[in-house]
Amino acid sequence: MSDAAMEISFEFGFDAAHHFEGMPEGHMYGRLHGHSFFVEVAIAGEPDAQTGFVVDFARLEQAGGELRSDLDHRLLNEVPGLAVPSLENIAMWVWERLAPRFPGLCRVTVRRPSCHQTCVYKGRTAK
Repeated sequence: MSDAAMEISFEFGFDAAHHFEGMPEGHMYGRLHGHSFFVEVAIAGEPDAQTGFVVDFARLEQAGGELRSDLDHRLLNEVPGLAVPSLENIAMWVWERLAPRFPGLCRVTVRRPSCHQTCVYKGRTAK
């Protein structure tokens, strides 16, 4: 995690279906269902002296668009790495794909507004 005072963020959305194996008989999460998801990606850092940017938003938008393409109108259980597509696992999935490209990545937030649910992931701390 950075001590930088500046943080920028970009949000993208997608619609997808999922289900959860191993739920008790009749549990609504065991049935196939869908949501509108919103993902906010935050990058911490200091603005570059030349550009004034922490990160060029065009790069961040492109990366978000690539992830959106992987997730939108899909059955999340079939997306590699998302066999258990909880908010928590979606947040970690996004992190794992963006962290190598954006070293200042400090937070991934996944929301399902219709359910009033949010997960915030701040990455794993080194041990």
